[in-house]
Amino acid sequence: MTREIIRTNQAPAPVGPYNQAVVAAGQLVFAAGQIALDPATGTIVGEGDVARQTEQVFANLKGVLEAAGATLQDIVKTTVFLVDMNDFAAMNAVYAQYFDEALAPARACVEVSRLPKDVRVEIECIAVKP
Repeated sequence: MTREIIRTNQAPAPVGPYNQAVVAAGQLVFAAGQIALDPATGTIVGEGDVARQTEQVFANLKGVLEAAGATLQDIVKTTVFLVDMNDFAAMNAVYAQYFDEALAPARACVEVSRLPKDVRVEIECIAVKP
C-alpha cells in the first residue's frame, strides 16, 4: 500500500507525532482532527463560541483536503468531538451549511471531557479523492 503524507500551511501544524492527513492507496484521505486554531496566528478562534469554532474547523479541514487533492464534498465520514453535547445544535447548524443533506457524509458525534487547547469542538474526516 502506498502512503502520501499531507502537510500544508492552510491548517495548523501538527503539535505531536502525527500528520495533517495521510492519503492511502492513492485515493483515501484520512484527515487528522482539526480544532479552531488559526494557522496564520496560532491562536484559538471564537473562544467559547462553538459555532465560530466550527467554522474555523471547516476552514482548516478544507485546507488539508485541498492539499491532498480533495474537497469538503469528497468527505464520506466525519467524527465530531464536543466537550458539551448541549453545543450540538449550534455545531450542527454550521456543519449543515457545508453539506447537501442528500450527499452528507456518515457521521459520529461524541461528547468528550476535554479537547486540545480547551476548544469546544474537533472534527476529523475521511474523504475519497475524485
